[in-house]
Amino acid sequence: MKRLATLALAITAALPAVAAPISILFVGNSYTFGRLDPVLTYNAANVRDLTKPQGPLVVGSTAATPKFSDVTGTNSYGPGMINPTTGVQGNSYSPHSQTQGWGGVPGIFKQLTVQAGLDYDVALSTRNAASLRGHFLNTANSTNWDLRGNISSQSWDKMVLQEQSDEALGPQTVNGVALGSNYPAVQAYVNLIENWVHQGSALSYRERDMYTAIHGSQANCVAAGGTTSSCNNNTLRTIPENLNASTATMIYLQQTWARPNLINAPGATTIDGATGDATYNLASPVPSYFSTLEAMTADMTTGMTNVANFADDDGTSGIKGIIPVGQAFLTALQAGLATRNMYASDALTDDLIDLWFNDGTHASVAGSYLSALTNFGSITGVDPAMFGENERAARELGLTGREAWLLQRVASVQLGFRNEIPEPGSLALVALGLLGMAGLKRRAPRN
Repeated sequence: MKRLATLALAITAALPAVAAPISILFVGNSYTFGRLDPVLTYNAANVRDLTKPQGPLVVGSTAATPKFSDVTGTNSYGPGMINPTTGVQGNSYSPHSQTQGWGGVPGIFKQLTVQAGLDYDVALSTRNAASLRGHFLNTANSTNWDLRGNISSQSWDKMVLQEQSDEALGPQTVNGVALGSNYPAVQAYVNLIENWVHQGSALSYRERDMYTAIHGSQANCVAAGGTTSSCNNNTLRTIPENLNASTATMIYLQQTWARPNLINAPGATTIDGATGDATYNLASPVPSYFSTLEAMTADMTTGMTNVANFADDDGTSGIKGIIPVGQAFLTALQAGLATRNMYASDALTDDLIDLWFNDGTHASVAGSYLSALTNFGSITGVDPAMFGENERAARELGLTGREAWLLQRVASVQLGFRNEIPEPGSLALVALGLLGMAGLKRRAPRN
């Protein structure tokens, strides 16, 4: 028996070690979870939605979830999502009340990694309209949604941070109406999250003092794009130690896309609570904060670069890279592959790819797919053009093989894997190749 035991140990020692999956957490909001099906719940069974209810739902009760007892959310617009208490479908009930959880862009990312032969353990912590400040402080959410706890629930190999779509922009005011930006908060809280993930120290601070230390005065904080209430906030914030901090965690910032509804929307929007569809009141004009999609993309690129540089300047592990999803959107437009003006009369019949949902802010299915491809290439260092027309996620999401092929190559060119897309007879694809060779600003993929 002793010989058999010794032999068994020898055989076990000789076997190759099985590497653990690469753990990755996506932190964000509806730009990450996809907002509507088919993206919203795509591949949800194979990713870990850390903000879904953790127990059985009892009809007529909001205390049916041991971990997150609030199942009522806002602004979710999940089609088919019924409030079991009232039986009403609409925007007052979160899809998280359903047991399947959300998949979204992380779900697509997971499917891509499987096809590429990569082993990723994918998790997401997302909440409607949440900023990164809201994630860290749990202030934008019910007290039952412990978003900061999700971040510290384990040591992560990689993490993606997605900020609100207008927060990192510079201050803009049109006809007395201010854009909802808050750059100082993005700058400060990306740095706080980065430090807390890497170092884990407990924190106690007041935002007023923090912003003054960074910007020199409260007035300078406001001038940099901060809100007056934020720059003057004297509330004492107490953050516990992150017991799962790791200096090895690779943190990425995801740059979001330009928003047509901030540029040339035809009027004020009304959102259908059941479908999420937008209707526009032409008699009620809304401000255009940027002249072009290029201008907004450039502003966002500058903001994200400055935020990343600030987080890198204090001697911590810093930000590993910026995932240029917004730039990938612009690349598709400039190459003539995607519809530039979603409000044009021929926008739905021009035979081009539509990157936005009809509210002019959220990504369409194609836009979410492009986001996942850009995330995939940036995070894994693998060319997203490897998949081809028969890629499974695109097919299951209802995209055509041609759309999948084109979007894969847009991401590939954006990330610097390729300089051109050789499809004979297509001037648009030649143009895309020229854009790549002209040195369109991008962040090289890093592992």
